[in-house]
Amino acid sequence: MKLTKIETEVLEKLYDHNFIGAKHTSEDNVPKSFPKHLRGDVKKALKNLIKQGYVTPKITSYGLEVSLNPTKIREIKKLLSIE
Repeated sequence: MKLTKIETEVLEKLYDHNFIGAKHTSEDNVPKSFPKHLRGDVKKALKNLIKQGYVTPKITSYGLEVSLNPTKIREIKKLLSIE
């Protein structure tokens, strides 16, 4: 599966901050390190990654939380060229 540059950067950010499995972050925090003109694209990329199964959503009373899918970490590392 070929990912866009922004999708890859979103995965890198979540991986670098160790948001895997039970450790979540708000979906509002993901686009914060990106330039302002790309933040809409980052939110679209995040939704696409959820559809593809690389990112798992957790619905809470205070909003949507996201983390990397622990069952796909090996595949994510391969996509990011970490292994």
